[in-house]
Amino acid sequence: MLTRFVTFARPKTMNPTDITIAIEDARQADVADLIAEANAYLRTLYPAESNHPVDAHALSVPGAAFFAARRDGTLLGSIALRLIGPGHAEIKRLFVRETARGCGLGRRLLMTLEDEAQGRGLGRVSLEVGIRQPQAIQLYRSSGYQDCGPFGIYRLDPLSLFMTKRLVA
Repeated sequence: MLTRFVTFARPKTMNPTDITIAIEDARQADVADLIAEANAYLRTLYPAESNHPVDAHALSVPGAAFFAARRDGTLLGSIALRLIGPGHAEIKRLFVRETARGCGLGRRLLMTLEDEAQGRGLGRVSLEVGIRQPQAIQLYRSSGYQDCGPFGIYRLDPLSLFMTKRLVA
């Protein structure tokens, strides 16, 4: 009996080990482009009153940390940590470009940020996410984030979900 093997050409997938994550200056030109891309995406999902954009300068204030994920120098995603009170920080700008989705980069960025927060002695991180982003909500819930009320400058919004996580020291 003759067995025939057929091979299929698979599209090249992104190897997550080729991606580095490091603290960088949020005021770089390619970061501004990424933030603009994220803002444009969010504008397709939510009205202006339910969008809470931040610019590169807000992510560069003392105490903030902006993490960039790169592959061969190309910016693929980001996440930022911004202090909002004693022992408490907010997660801002978790965004992964479409070409880099599906390889766990969002989770890696989130874990990197949590490690940084713990290293700084922060006991809690919180976030606001829109209800029309089920993949993000699933990522946060599967990472131990629990629903909470509005915090910081936020107010109740039917299109927003607020979540928090206590970090173990």
